[in-house]
Amino acid sequence: MKFFRAVASCALSCAQWIACISLALGHSGAARAQPRKPTAPQSAQQPPQQPWMNPTLDPDTRADLMIHEMTLDEKIQLVHGAGWGVLRAGAPVAQGHNGGAGFVPGIPRLHLPDINLADSAVGIRMAALQSRYATLLPSVLGMSASWDPDAAFLYGSVIGRELRDQGFNMSIGGGVDLIREPRNGRNFEYSSEDPILSGTMVGQLALGVQSNHIMGDIKHYVLNDQETGRNTLNAIIDPRTLRETDLLAFQIAIGLAHPAGVMCSYNHVNGDYACENDFTLNQVLKHDWDFKGFVLSDWGGTHSTVKAALAGLDMDQPGDDNFFSEPLKQAVLAGQVPQTRLDDMVHRIVRSMFVNDIIDHPPIRSVVDPFRGRDDAQKIEEESLVLLQNTGGILPLSVANTRSIAIIGGHADVGILSGGGSAQVDAPGGNAIDPRPGPSIWGKAVYFPSSPLRYIREHAAPGTNITYDAGTNPTQAAKAAASAQLAIVFATQWMSEGQDAASLSLPDKQDTLIAAVAAANPDTIVVLENGGPVSMPWAPNVKAILESWYPGIGGAQAIAGILFGRVNPSGKLPVTFAAADADLSHPHVTGLTERSGNNGADAAGSRNQPRDFLVDYNVEGMAVGYRWFQQKNIKPLFPFGFGLSYTHFTYSHLKVDSDAPTHGTSLSFDLRNTGAQLGAEVAEVYITLPASAGEPFRKLAAWKRVPLAAGATQRVEMPLDPLYLSIFSTVQNAWIRPAGDTLIEVGGSSADLPLRQSLNLATH
Repeated sequence: MKFFRAVASCALSCAQWIACISLALGHSGAARAQPRKPTAPQSAQQPPQQPWMNPTLDPDTRADLMIHEMTLDEKIQLVHGAGWGVLRAGAPVAQGHNGGAGFVPGIPRLHLPDINLADSAVGIRMAALQSRYATLLPSVLGMSASWDPDAAFLYGSVIGRELRDQGFNMSIGGGVDLIREPRNGRNFEYSSEDPILSGTMVGQLALGVQSNHIMGDIKHYVLNDQETGRNTLNAIIDPRTLRETDLLAFQIAIGLAHPAGVMCSYNHVNGDYACENDFTLNQVLKHDWDFKGFVLSDWGGTHSTVKAALAGLDMDQPGDDNFFSEPLKQAVLAGQVPQTRLDDMVHRIVRSMFVNDIIDHPPIRSVVDPFRGRDDAQKIEEESLVLLQNTGGILPLSVANTRSIAIIGGHADVGILSGGGSAQVDAPGGNAIDPRPGPSIWGKAVYFPSSPLRYIREHAAPGTNITYDAGTNPTQAAKAAASAQLAIVFATQWMSEGQDAASLSLPDKQDTLIAAVAAANPDTIVVLENGGPVSMPWAPNVKAILESWYPGIGGAQAIAGILFGRVNPSGKLPVTFAAADADLSHPHVTGLTERSGNNGADAAGSRNQPRDFLVDYNVEGMAVGYRWFQQKNIKPLFPFGFGLSYTHFTYSHLKVDSDAPTHGTSLSFDLRNTGAQLGAEVAEVYITLPASAGEPFRKLAAWKRVPLAAGATQRVEMPLDPLYLSIFSTVQNAWIRPAGDTLIEVGGSSADLPLRQSLNLATH
């Protein structure tokens, strides 16, 4: 047998066959000199299959069978990471580490693979370290502006397939935190201020990730709604409000995706750290929602051994703090943490690996397809762009009638902006505004090589005079604008993990720049590349405003396509744009001072200081975002759910059907495209619960994205989820229907609802 294996391993050229046969004979000569033993049957030569490797068994049974064979040390090995690795200079990097954010070594004798985790909120982080490529997608906030669950699934599937191509088997993305604080540096990683929109879109994103045999993650659980003081702040909120807002978003997302992991956050929630909070982890997540995956800490978010383990934390990351290594082993041996609890921790991890098929079908390294990734990113961005203003119908631009354009600011000559922190994707070729070798630098804005100037030139007619001015000098920029038929200003706002914006104003005196350009040329268009809502004191003086968010690697193509009408804008705002900071429920970021950057050291100090840094979310309570503006009768700059199109839509003939025994509550209405071109409308449904509910505002209950040809009418039907018609009773620990009439409204935004009908749904 050695002879045949040696020959079979050789190449097929004639000379090599001769050499290979000679080598094989030499290797097998001693064996051939001995009497040959009878060949054992084939089945006797193979080790018996380990019972948990039987794919016909359910994941729980397979996990239990494997765990039964584990030693105590092997169990402990699985519930903590192997250290900071490539994230921290000089830290050891474990064998098998794939260069991502986290690593948990497997158990080869049991066929349990390593867990290699990668930051992947908007694409895979740190690809440059291994000379890899990763697609930069639009921001999660931008994706949510599409209000398209299919786009969200596609978003996740891009991340999932590229993780698999790069050899990872777990994503750590999926941010569900509500945008309570519009100046939060990580809002671009999150979805919305509304729990239903946020939970639905991120749930679909996580489904897309896991469709590629990748373990998905949903984070940061819970109330990690600002970066200032995030390591020590104590988020104060009453139980009912928590269940109907922030927790509801997580409940929806987790119910849709059934993710492998839920990452607990850095902050305290009502006095206890989120990663050792019995109420949120044990009572709500694992008991009430029956979550079967595992809870992992944010990196450095574990603060104890016994308390954290008993409160529901299953995996400590990155693991170098030694809470879940030897101290946990000793706590188990001493009976402080029951053996059954440790087994539950391990079961949740191993079960998730079986559920997501990473044991039976591990990743196979392949070359990432950058062209497919770019096309997918562009498709998502085209649905995500929001046309906020279009005075006089200046857009779309006429190719035939546009003779000259001044492009100003935002490094539009070379690229588009991306968000920073652990969501930072490395740009191909390096930062477009500073293309030097190596990975992205933490704390520095990174631009991707998707140049708006280039694609605007491609869309414009040959001979169109298109110039570029950097926008660093308002006087010079105004002069360039005055000499052109129209001006397009690209305004940017770089945001990142680890810091919040001090205000809603655009940074770097860009408000002054835009005002100067608009004064010089009344036909000024502003394109925003930003991480979250911004104020716009210049809005009355410009003709058009296009919100592109962080648009991704296909962003410039998508922006140019919208400007010239190749694509009809259809995005709607997933977050309210306030006119001024004073209009917000928290006019200033709590704890933010001139010295409190980098997670609010001035406000919060070290992680071990007393918990006297409070963020009181009972100020707004359930009136988060657009609900606050309704309740206080404040007119926002642009309302939640708002977005213009190059065509027009009308709504009529609303009918609400409440036949609970058979179909539950549903509604239907006619939607008509009264314009001259194809378009897609996001039809939105809001409800105002009876006065007995104590919620004096309308809130989103359903929506549907409807493409319609010019002149076409469609009867649109939508079910209303009973959960969204209910309130949470802390007495009964259950959702209940309030008594009285519920107002149902339908239209194109939270502020434009032409159809309405009241109905008593309490008995349905």
